[in-house]
Amino acid sequence: MASLDGKHSFGSIGETRVTFVEKGVDENRKDFLKQLLEHNDFEVILEEEKKKEEEDPQLYTVAVTDMVFNPTIYVFERRLRTLDNHKVTQDYWFQRTKETKPQYWKNS
Repeated sequence: MASLDGKHSFGSIGETRVTFVEKGVDENRKDFLKQLLEHNDFEVILEEEKKKEEEDPQLYTVAVTDMVFNPTIYVFERRLRTLDNHKVTQDYWFQRTKETKPQYWKNS
């Protein structure tokens, strides 16, 4: 799974200029990101990556048409909302949890 490294990656899919969200993701991750980003009013562009071997799993590139979008900034500045209108945390973004409490630490 990709990391939130702050790098703004952009290019083209077909004739459309895009900001890449994640590359090389499986179908489950692709569906999660597409649903989350569309819920936050982004136009999502998906591209199937070429398989090296026929038996390899299908991987996808997920991108948005908003050239300013940067996943790191949007997650850490809490600009994204879940489908039930909570703020997206880093763990939620990476599908580690459905918990959306706004802290990055746990007190024991």
